[in-house]
Amino acid sequence: MTAERSEGGYRRVLLKLGGEMFGGGAVGVDPDVVHSVAAQIAGVVRTGVQMAVVIGGGNYFRGAELSQRGMDRDRADYMAMLGTVMNCLALQDFMEKEGIPTRVQSAITMGQVAEPYVPRRAERHLEKGRVVIFAAGVGMPYFSTDTAAAQRALEIGCDAVLMAKAVDGVYTADPKSDPNAEMFHEITHREVLERGLRVADATAFSLCMDNNMPIIVFNLLTEGNIARAVSGERIGTLVSTPAGLPSA
Repeated sequence: MTAERSEGGYRRVLLKLGGEMFGGGAVGVDPDVVHSVAAQIAGVVRTGVQMAVVIGGGNYFRGAELSQRGMDRDRADYMAMLGTVMNCLALQDFMEKEGIPTRVQSAITMGQVAEPYVPRRAERHLEKGRVVIFAAGVGMPYFSTDTAAAQRALEIGCDAVLMAKAVDGVYTADPKSDPNAEMFHEITHREVLERGLRVADATAFSLCMDNNMPIIVFNLLTEGNIARAVSGERIGTLVSTPAGLPSA
């Protein structure tokens, strides 16, 4: 698995989307936002790229936040997983309106709306040109959808994780609150962890570091950025472990 961005781009990628973006900053789903994301993904898939998607559920629930308010953490996390399923079904609907065949695979069994998560079946769908949307995280409490994205990407043989954010990449500090924050164009997994940069949870970055899985952090709100990231264009921040350096 290479950490380099080639001129030809990536063949199979996993796109991680934050649930907050699906809500347009509010509770629930903003159809205009989901339609825009679906159109971008469809444009990439039509070029022959195989794409899987993991979506967060922050526009509905956040397990960690609910537990801080007194709710049992296990139950709060399961509620958050169900929120991701609603987001996945919304994206599936808009993807199919774009003419792109789509399958939702859930880590929690719910046969009426989604297939169970079966890695080899997911790979087969991708080979047939279908977009696979992974719902319900990894199906267990205490694990975020960031970790689910890393795990699924590794298990189905993706070339990279595309982490779509509302900022341009990885910064030295939060650019919304610190005007002096500087953006990294390239950084290693280890540096992200050692600096405590809040891009995704540490478990996800550790998993990618240990398995040399590159992560591209970029701004989803810029039209066409998904296609740019997939094609290997230098946008956002490339997080990787250079050849010759130990991953752990």
